[in-house]
Amino acid sequence: MSKSERSKNARAQNAPLKLQGDAAKKRPHEKRRKPDQRIRRTCERLGIALLTLIQEMPIDDVTVQEVLDRASVGRSTFYLHYRDKDDLLLSQLEMFLETMSTALSTRKERSHRVLPVAELFAHIGNQNKLYRALADSGRLHDFFDLAQGYFARGIERRLTESGRLSNLPQRELAARAAALAGSVLSLLRWWLDRGEKESPQEMDELFHRTVWNGLQ
Repeated sequence: MSKSERSKNARAQNAPLKLQGDAAKKRPHEKRRKPDQRIRRTCERLGIALLTLIQEMPIDDVTVQEVLDRASVGRSTFYLHYRDKDDLLLSQLEMFLETMSTALSTRKERSHRVLPVAELFAHIGNQNKLYRALADSGRLHDFFDLAQGYFARGIERRLTESGRLSNLPQRELAARAAALAGSVLSLLRWWLDRGEKESPQEMDELFHRTVWNGLQ
């Protein structure tokens, strides 16, 4: 998207944040140019500022100006990179999901794991205020919708890399990966709603027993 298009589509700073509809569904498929170091640091400051603010107050009460003040970034710079605070929030969620869903393949982990469940649960457990902020604002469903797509692709890649299901048609492999992505998200909800009684490592082991027992 060009700078003029971003400016044209920028919303008023007090507009409600919504992670719903076509924007939330299309974002995982958009291609962004890799930013240089200066731009990356600016985007990181903006992302940290927004995530901090939404743990201090309701998401809908956060304004773009408050994000800018917290990050020490100018308004024109913000709108060069994001349409609004919704776009900024989506970018932060997507970066997290991309990192988690590709972590095992990226580091070429030699294990039976198809998703870094222990790391995922530990991180979200530590960031429980953010989870609750998304839940209280009615945006948790959108986060899980995004996560479903990212995790399904990451799991499918790991299953392919394992070579253990090489005889499966590609369509069935993709279907199984989607089902497993839904399973780990259901486990995450269950674990958080019960107060994180099990350790992240125990949840990792539970999930992967389910994975390989179900794929036999």
